[in-house]
Amino acid sequence: MAAAEKLAHLPGDAPIQFFDLKAQQASIRGALETRWTTILDHGRYIGGPEVDECEQKLCEFTGAADAVVVGSGTQALVMPLIALGYGHGDAVFIPGFTYNATANAVLLAGATPVLVDIDPATFNMDAADLERKIQMVKGNRNLRARAIMPVDLYGLPADYAALESVADAHGLRIVADAAQAFGGRQGNQWIGTLAEISATSFYPTKTLGGYGDGGAIMVRDKEVGDLLRSIRWHGTGDNRKESIRVGINGRCDSIQCAVVSEKLGIFEEERQRRIQAASIYNERLTGKVDGQVVGANEESAYGLYTVRVPDRDGVRASLQEKGVPTAIYYDTPIHQMPAFEQFAPPGGLPECERASREVLSLPMHPYLSEDQIHRVCDALLATLQR
Repeated sequence: MAAAEKLAHLPGDAPIQFFDLKAQQASIRGALETRWTTILDHGRYIGGPEVDECEQKLCEFTGAADAVVVGSGTQALVMPLIALGYGHGDAVFIPGFTYNATANAVLLAGATPVLVDIDPATFNMDAADLERKIQMVKGNRNLRARAIMPVDLYGLPADYAALESVADAHGLRIVADAAQAFGGRQGNQWIGTLAEISATSFYPTKTLGGYGDGGAIMVRDKEVGDLLRSIRWHGTGDNRKESIRVGINGRCDSIQCAVVSEKLGIFEEERQRRIQAASIYNERLTGKVDGQVVGANEESAYGLYTVRVPDRDGVRASLQEKGVPTAIYYDTPIHQMPAFEQFAPPGGLPECERASREVLSLPMHPYLSEDQIHRVCDALLATLQR
């Protein structure tokens, strides 16, 4: 049965959920219970065989040379910066429109975030503004331009060709924040191989989520993977009794690895369902509502389906009255948050600020029915026509 047919046969009269983890759990619960019994029997709750299995399956799916599972998506961002040796005086360029974890990761590593505006069509880092910010840092004697941390927002890969061109011109490394984007790709390359180092999150509502916190770092170089494994376990070597470098507790529990491995078994089916759901949204809304632009040679993972609307808060309230849940990712750009306002660039970030006023995310998960998606579109279009 094709993905479109599977989507059409799901029940349409049930209440619409923004995320639906219960439906997914029902499809794999028996297998999960078997896995949990196995973990209880072997008793290796941290560092069990499930960890190796999960890392191998991540490599098989993405084509990465290595994958290192960790305790959270934030750890997956911090650890590569530690591995690359970044710290005081090192500038890491991040988009100003993202979750606060991106900025926190840079600061936790001891480096300085430099905020870059976004492309209004994709919501991802704007390569032209990145170039301007690099030139600004080069004029600052207290900072060294070292790395770029693009975010694959809502599931859409950043413009890696453009970003790599800038990075190569200035000798910068790229560490990708792919927390929302496992399952996206450009051409024949999956997220996980589009940058030399890519971090993703296993937070439950992500495209590949566990049942708690977790994450993974996917790399092109196996030696980097080995270094990250040491950092993951307090910088220890093979005997784990003494630190040979500075590290952290970045371990992921065996139970979360078991959940992620089981979900990888149904991931492609779920990915196709997300694509089908997005295609219905696109058919109904294109030309009537501005949405995230996905290029011809790329696929979004559709961690979120996000549009721009006028009077966003009023539209959201109206949809809620109609039984349509929505969410806002994000209503405050990084440079306007109290913790990070010291890093606000002169003149602000106009496109980040505009997006924060306009974006609205609609229900998106693999267990939406076609009828439910049409109900969302009907409600949204009716609200906009008032």
